[in-house]
Amino acid sequence: MTLTLSPEQARRIAVRAQLLDARRPASLVQTVDQLTLLQIDPTKAIAPSADLVAWSRLGDAYDHSDLTFALEQERSLVEFSSFIVPMDEIETVLALSPGRIHPTAVEWVEANSRFRTQILDRLRADGPLVAGEIEDTSEVSWASTGWTNDKNVLRMIELLNRMGEVAIAGRRGKLRTWDLAERVYPSDLQLPPPEKALEVETVRRLASLGIARPGRKDSSGGEVLGAGDAGVPCTVTGVDGEWRVDPEALAALEDEFAPRTALLSPFDRLVYDRDRALELFGFEYVLEMYKPAAKRRWGYFALPILHGDRLVGKLDAKVDRKSGQLLVFAVHEDFPWNPQIRDAVDAEIEALAAWLGVDVTHP
Repeated sequence: MTLTLSPEQARRIAVRAQLLDARRPASLVQTVDQLTLLQIDPTKAIAPSADLVAWSRLGDAYDHSDLTFALEQERSLVEFSSFIVPMDEIETVLALSPGRIHPTAVEWVEANSRFRTQILDRLRADGPLVAGEIEDTSEVSWASTGWTNDKNVLRMIELLNRMGEVAIAGRRGKLRTWDLAERVYPSDLQLPPPEKALEVETVRRLASLGIARPGRKDSSGGEVLGAGDAGVPCTVTGVDGEWRVDPEALAALEDEFAPRTALLSPFDRLVYDRDRALELFGFEYVLEMYKPAAKRRWGYFALPILHGDRLVGKLDAKVDRKSGQLLVFAVHEDFPWNPQIRDAVDAEIEALAAWLGVDVTHP
């Protein structure tokens, strides 16, 4: 018979897998290793998403300098495309990335073979460099309806990054610095066959989520969602269809669940798959930063609120660095909260402000 989980069991598996119960991880690298990645997003309404995700797990023990050190000094983490991943997993990433580049982009790189060679030669001679320091000698311009239109140097470097020839060496302010991959990645890289890499990636992704739908779904951010055929098949009471659950998470169900309250980035992997969040947690969420203000329900960069094994609301807030304030515009309750939830959320808002070095203000 197919294993059946209660909704509470499914939620607790998901929360534990994402390191959001009370047993906090020991370090940033351990955190990223379990989550498999941190998404990079430039929005700083409160703090960059990668920092918010790390703080949600590590609390005030985390500082942004920890991330800089891991990326640029220790090299235990590395930027790749729009993500931060463990350096120990870069072989898996590099084995799969070229096959996920759109054919039109591959054709554009091939049409600019001389341009490609000149970029690699320039990095070999003078790297690391920011994209603006490299001359545009492209034979064919990159055509796009978006902001990358005619951004030929940046587009070529980003594609060479995904092809494994160029790596992100660090940051100069907000700008990425680029160098030859051989100068950034370990010298003894041995890429696995793509089919083996896909198996490793799928198993790791399910372990980071705890429970997910089978199959594969490509997200708009270039990430793969779903558990493939990894894990143990199961159903969740009251939710149609099959799920897959990580065997280790299943074995840990007998352990006592240690709840806590957490404020999450909109890009947090607990809520990133909006369909999964709705099905398992009954949590509806849309990132509204691209909507006109009058059409927003929850706010420009509303933070999902986790309490125990339930997603209970959204925090509409913004940091005003000049005045040193965390401006709390609204705390949206998805259902009427009891005093225990309200006190726990208020305490977490105060903890966020303390970590940011600002005071809480309700305009």
